[in-house]
Order: sequence, then structure tokens, then C-alpha cells
Amino acid sequence: MADFTIINARILTLANKAPADGPRRGDAMADLGVIEKGFVTIQDGLIQAVGSGLPAEEGIDDVFDADGCVLMPCFVDPHSHACWAGSRIDEFEKAQAGQSYLEILNEGGGIMSTVRAVRAASEEDLVAMLMRRLSSMAALGSGTVEVKSGYGLDTETELKMLRAIHAASQESVQLLVGTFLGAHAIDPEVPDFVDRIISECLPAVCDEFPGIACDAYCEKGAWSVAETTRLFEAALQQGCSLRVHTDQFNSLGMTQIAIDMGALSVDHLEAISDADIQRLAKSETVGVLLPCSGFSLDDRYAPGRDLIDAGCAVAIASNYNPGSAPTPSMAFAISLAVRRMKMTCAEAITAATYNAACVLGVQESTATIEVGKRADLQLLDTSDERELAYEFANAGPLLVAVNGRIVHARAIATEEEES
Repeated sequence: MADFTIINARILTLANKAPADGPRRGDAMADLGVIEKGFVTIQDGLIQAVGSGLPAEEGIDDVFDADGCVLMPCFVDPHSHACWAGSRIDEFEKAQAGQSYLEILNEGGGIMSTVRAVRAASEEDLVAMLMRRLSSMAALGSGTVEVKSGYGLDTETELKMLRAIHAASQESVQLLVGTFLGAHAIDPEVPDFVDRIISECLPAVCDEFPGIACDAYCEKGAWSVAETTRLFEAALQQGCSLRVHTDQFNSLGMTQIAIDMGALSVDHLEAISDADIQRLAKSETVGVLLPCSGFSLDDRYAPGRDLIDAGCAVAIASNYNPGSAPTPSMAFAISLAVRRMKMTCAEAITAATYNAACVLGVQESTATIEVGKRADLQLLDTSDERELAYEFANAGPLLVAVNGRIVHARAIATEEEES
């Protein structure tokens, strides 16, 4: 269905008065641009009209009565590893028995376990598995998804992953953004691994996917600060933007370096220092918080309240992956951000939509309900958006439309059906 109108909705437009050219900070994160009772008309995949009250009846074919429920933009998930093969359930049991994430990694498990499975999978298999996960994410309200490589760790397999992500982007109604994460781990079987990623893999990726963002996992047992810096210097020369996994378990100094290098985002930040919070607040870099990892691993969470109060630009993401965050739910990330990071629900909604879109550079096309933007909309099963934080593990949205196409409908009738 391409053309329809939703009426009688509490609309969170996210179209507030904050500057439109970058992520929102401070009080602007709490302004959701609410229309208490209004309508949205969708034509040809785009938002054609938004307003209070009821629309003019001329030309309206299909009308959905929201009956006071909340209509808001689809989530933008700015950090996921949704392209993978294999299973990590055995490692989950080891973790429950007391082994730490880094101990499992050092035994050849963790990321390297998934690397072996991805190397053995075909590109077609990766596309099929990714499409299935994207479908789950869409049903839970995610209209835009960033997907990283990083389970290849060699040129051939990293390219296979990125080709699979690109192929899925052509099939999926969702907006997909690929990221190169060849520096996801250190392959212990390749002595000159870091040099190979920098001198062979990075140029090959940039040749096929020019301008792609380059990411790295900087942590003890993974890429060091010096190695990550070398990679990023080369990536900048290749025209890449930068992102980095940093301060997850240890504050090693990469956050400051990434900020100084103009990184789009610094992600995780569970162990961020007070000094780096102040540096981040003065920068254009966005802090991407991943509360589902804390829930799954060790109950450690980034200091969301401190980051926002300091003036940092903050986004949140699912971090959907087979090891540390096996969940496709951005709504669950919102619930954790409020419960464990002390963010307000309004701040978390902004972080999961507009600010997340700024990380990916897609804020001009999605993440707010404004005329001319993609019709990426979700109708919640509540008249109070705070239930996104209050409830968890619920049935999800009543309706999800991505690029004007209804991809999920649970319990809503058109006016014709009701009559």
C-alpha cells in the first residue's frame, strides 16, 4: 500500500526548533515536536501532509484511525552487526558459567568463532540471513539500519560481507548503511595481520565502496590505540569517515584521539573518563551508547545522564550481534537507556531517531515526520510514548510503514473495515 492517511494520532514529529544541521543536545533532546491529535498522509512512499485535526477528505483512499495512539518516526539503528553466520549459544552457556567476554575471546571464541562461520558461508547465505534479521528489526520499528562487516578479517571475506550488505540494501525496503570493520579483532593465525588490513584490505574495500565509514574495535585483546590510529590515518587518506568502538571495558585513550581526528562517533563508552566526557561535549562527534551489551555481558552502562548534562550529542543503538547483544529491539535499548543510563524517555527517543540518523548522515531523508521525507513511521500500542521505557518485551508496534510500505500490521483496522 503506497497511499494512505493515519488520523487521530498523537504525533511525535521530532521536528523541533533545534538546529537542523546536526545532532541535538541538552534540552533540545527532550523536545519531541508533539501534535496532540493530528494526521499524516503518505503518498508514493513520502510524507505528503502533516497537521492537527483531520485532513480534507478529497483524494483519501485508505484511512487508519489511530484512536489516540502515538505515531512516531521509525527507529534509526546506527550500530549493528546484523550480518553474520553461525551460532554462539555454546559461548552463552560458558558466560553463564562464569567466563568473561575477554576470556572467551582469548580462547578463540567470541568474534573469531563467528569469523570462521562467515568465512565458510556463501554471499547468498549471508544475504538471506541478513534479510531475515532485517525483517525482525522492521517489525520492531527500525526503518534505517547500519550494518558492519568485521566477521571476515581478510580481504576476500570482508568484501563478501560488504557485498552481501549492499545486496540486502537493494532488496530491503529499509534504508541500510554499510560500515567497514576489518579491525574488529586480531586474527592470531596471521602474524602481520594489522599491516595486511591497513595495506591490503582497506584499499580494496575503498576501491569497491568509496567513501565508506571505517570502524575499529580498540580494546585490550583487540586493536591497540597505536594500531587503530595507524588504520584511521590511512582511512582518512582513502576518503573514509571514521567510527570507533572505544572505552567498552577500559579507557585506553582512543576516545580523545578519535575526537581529534574528527570521528563521526565514538561507540560504547562504558568506561569513558570524566575528561573525555568534556572533550566529547566540545566536539561534533556523537557518543553512541549500546545498553543492550551491558545487559547481556556485565551490567555496565555508559553514563548517559552525565554525557547529556555535559552537552554531548548522544545516540543509542541495538548493537545487534551474535555475542554481546543478541537482540534486534531498539525499544529494548530505549528501556535500558532510561532504566540504567538515567536518560528520560524523550531523550532516548531523540537518541534512537534523529540523533542516530545524524551519525549515519541520513537526517535529511528520515527520522522526523515532515513533508517530503520518507514515510518511515511506527504506530505504538499506547497513547503515552513513555511506555516505550516503562514496558519491555511487549508485542511491539501496532503498525510499521517503511518508505510508505506497510511492513508490519498487528491490530489496526481501516475505516472501511470498521464500517
